[in-house]
Amino acid sequence: MQDMHQHYNYLLVGLSYLVAVLGSFTALQFALGIPLARTPGQRWGSILAAGTAMGGGAIWAMHFVAMLACSMGAQATYDVVLTAISVLLAVVVSSLGLAIAGSLVFRWTNLLAGGSLMGLGVAGMHYLGMSAMLMSAQVTYDMRLVALSVLIAIIASIAALWLAFNLRGKLQMLGSALVMGIAVCGMHYTGMAAATFNQGGTLPAGFEQGVRGDHLGGVIGIIVMVMLVLALGISIVRQYRRSVLSI
Repeated sequence: MQDMHQHYNYLLVGLSYLVAVLGSFTALQFALGIPLARTPGQRWGSILAAGTAMGGGAIWAMHFVAMLACSMGAQATYDVVLTAISVLLAVVVSSLGLAIAGSLVFRWTNLLAGGSLMGLGVAGMHYLGMSAMLMSAQVTYDMRLVALSVLIAIIASIAALWLAFNLRGKLQMLGSALVMGIAVCGMHYTGMAAATFNQGGTLPAGFEQGVRGDHLGGVIGIIVMVMLVLALGISIVRQYRRSVLSI
């Protein structure tokens, strides 16, 4: 079998980074409400909002926009069920990581446990998303780079949780989101570097029923960015109202 070389559209690579940064910044905004929550309902509402922004925006949507940026010389579609499971996994592990790390009293053990869980979930989402690809190729992995991508995911998740509960200023959060965008993209593109695509002969079962990559990536990129901008606007308005009421 012949190796298929990966080529990237750097405009879409830049878009994937923008999605990761916007998702991270929005998640940090929502995470502010976790330690400030007065009821369990408010706390879990903030956790789910931050987890959805981080898992669904910064991680999952970034992954599929980045996959759109990668051209391997063969058309690919995505299994609908595995793709849906991958977004659920990203949101769940992000929310659980925030719930564990966001206790009322900061503990390093909680941070490390929550970050490790989130990192393993991020890596799991990436490779599950890869397995959702339906194309006439077989994928093999360099396990050393796979291990490095998992390590990057864990370190990035620990950093994200620490930043979420230790920084408050807008400029600090923007800087943190820029760093998180680099970390999330670094994990993804390291994972892609670990993959070798070998050209096969036949298309797999379910190829025609799968979602086309260009449709999935384009729609996700537009919808998620709009949703995150709206969510970010709501979060900023809420914080402004709280500050006015506290005066």
